[in-house]
Amino acid sequence: MAEEGLDALVVRAPDNVLYLTNFWGMKGYDACVFPRDGEPVLICLEASAEDAARTAWTEDVRLVRGYAADDPRPVPARTLDAAVEAARGFGRVGLELSLGTQASDRMVGEPTTFTRAWFDAFPDAADGTPLLSRARAIKTEQEVARLRIANEIACQAMHHVRRRLEPGMKESQAAAIWQGYVHGEGTARDDVELALPFSLVWAGKGIKTFTATGDRPVVEGEPVLFEIWVCADGYWADHT
Repeated sequence: MAEEGLDALVVRAPDNVLYLTNFWGMKGYDACVFPRDGEPVLICLEASAEDAARTAWTEDVRLVRGYAADDPRPVPARTLDAAVEAARGFGRVGLELSLGTQASDRMVGEPTTFTRAWFDAFPDAADGTPLLSRARAIKTEQEVARLRIANEIACQAMHHVRRRLEPGMKESQAAAIWQGYVHGEGTARDDVELALPFSLVWAGKGIKTFTATGDRPVVEGEPVLFEIWVCADGYWADHT
């Protein structure tokens, strides 16, 4: 940050919030103001207060209301208010201006998108994404350990599927066996709070990467291709 001339980072992508605070949010309504000098600020939903107290490294946690009778605006507007207040007094801040993708929060089926108001609130902001990308490329021992956990779950789930895969089974049924193991057994681990599965499965002549899993049957003598991801507490494994 010193090299880039930044006094603070203001981030909202769930993976960057996790990276800077160790808090993995539920809805993507969270943010972090991370100064070059001083303590970071985590902004999260009131409903996530217990999660933040248990997992976050940050001591300064500021809560925003989910549903507010006196404020009909969507939740991210209250997150933005809190972020602007937390960033007040810093000279040059960095935002995720060139962020092309964003990793999931815990509720992956309800993605949260950035609004123009988020960027307009910091009109002189620099792009902090390249800095974050460079920093995240250097893995700490803790990050490596958590990546290994996600990979272990993926491996164990594949062994589980191999024992149960049989001709006539639908692609979707094979995928469900794998997904059920990841979510059920992965989350049951002592070192994991939440493990989420993602998969694309194709059987035989139906193998066409990046098309949806269907109901084609597993056929004896034909390959079955699994494109699989595991997310364990915000850390990912990706295999084919």
